[in-house]
Amino acid sequence: MTRVEQAPRKFSLVERQPSASAEEERLHRKQRLAATFRLFARYGFDQGLAGHVTVRDPEYPNRFWINPLAQHFGRIKVSDLQLVDHEGNILIGNRPINQAGFVIHSAIHAARPDVLAAAHTHSTYGKAWASLGRLLDPLTQDSCAFFEDHALFDPFSGVVLAEEEGVRLAETLGSKKAIILQNHGLLTVGPTVEAAAWWFITMDNAAHAQLLAEAAGEPKPIPPDVARLTASQVGTHKGGYFSFQPLWDWIVAAEPDLLD
Repeated sequence: MTRVEQAPRKFSLVERQPSASAEEERLHRKQRLAATFRLFARYGFDQGLAGHVTVRDPEYPNRFWINPLAQHFGRIKVSDLQLVDHEGNILIGNRPINQAGFVIHSAIHAARPDVLAAAHTHSTYGKAWASLGRLLDPLTQDSCAFFEDHALFDPFSGVVLAEEEGVRLAETLGSKKAIILQNHGLLTVGPTVEAAAWWFITMDNAAHAQLLAEAAGEPKPIPPDVARLTASQVGTHKGGYFSFQPLWDWIVAAEPDLLD
C-alpha cells in the first residue's frame, strides 16, 4: 500500500473567554480557586493557619472570594469559599478569615483592577529564598518568567495586619506579577485564577532551583537580553493559564469532591 503523505496538523490552544452570565463566571472562578487549594496541599504549601488565595467576584468587583480560616487546603470545596468586601465584611460564609490575608488581598485588588486572583502561602522554598532578601536570578528557562517582573518587599515588620502595610505591599508590587516578601514568602497575581496559581507554583520551584544551584556552586545567570526574550516567551499570563490546565484535569479527576 502506498502511504498518503499528509501535511502536519497544526495544534493551537484557545484561551477561555469569560462567561456572559455572572453566575456561570462566578462558578468557574470558584471551581478553579478550590482546585488551587487542593493543588497547593499536594505541593505542601499548607501550614497551619497561614496561606490564602483570592479571586475577584465577576459581578461585584469590590468583593472577592477567599478560603475560611483554619480549614486545611486539602479539604476545601467550592461551597466552603467565602465572599468578603473591601471593608472586611463576610457577605457569604459563616467562618472567620485570615486577617492578614484580608489586609494583603484587599489592598492588591483595590490597587490592581487587572488582577483577578492573588496567591500567597508559606511554602518552604519561598520562605527560604525570601530570607535572603534578594530577587530571583534568571538561572533557568522557567525562572526567566519572573525576569524584571517581580519585586522585593522589605523589611519584614511582623504579620501584615495594618491597612497601611497592605497598601505599601501593593505599591511595591506595582504592575508586576509577583513579589518576594522578605523573611515571609512569595505572592503572585494574575488576570485569572489559573495564572496566579501557576505563577506561585513556578516561583516556588524557581526558588528551590536557585537554592540548590547556589548550594552546589556558582550558578551562571542567563544574559539579560536572552532572559528578557525568554520572559516574553514563557512569562505571559496566557502561558500561565494554559500551564495550569493539566493540573486542573489531574486534580479534578483525583479529587472530584472539590467541585461540591
